[in-house]
Amino acid sequence: MPRFFTVDQANALLPALTRLLDHLIQVRDNLVARRPDVNAALKKSAENGGNRPASLAVEEFEQFQSIVLELKGLGVLLKDIDMGLVDFPSRRDGREVYLCWRKGEPRVAFWHDMDSGYAGRRPL
Repeated sequence: MPRFFTVDQANALLPALTRLLDHLIQVRDNLVARRPDVNAALKKSAENGGNRPASLAVEEFEQFQSIVLELKGLGVLLKDIDMGLVDFPSRRDGREVYLCWRKGEPRVAFWHDMDSGYAGRRPL
């Protein structure tokens, strides 16, 4: 059963969400930057039992997954890593909607219907 957020509850999570998103983006960027090394390392690992670049990649993948699970555990929905876009399940006028926040915005100030997405954002 989803957790439903009030605007105040969503706003209270923003410092933690900002920290988690910053960390997630850093880990993702490290993985992307390491990609050529990892591909070579994985080919070699089949021959020699592994190496440091492959081990680092595994650790970073685990970090990435851990952060995503932490976000999920908070009850929010990560919609876009690059945009830092997060939705909070909520209720408005008796129906389920999403409160919508983008990293860098000072507060949760938008909402949208469950099927309209970011393009359908409307001010609270």
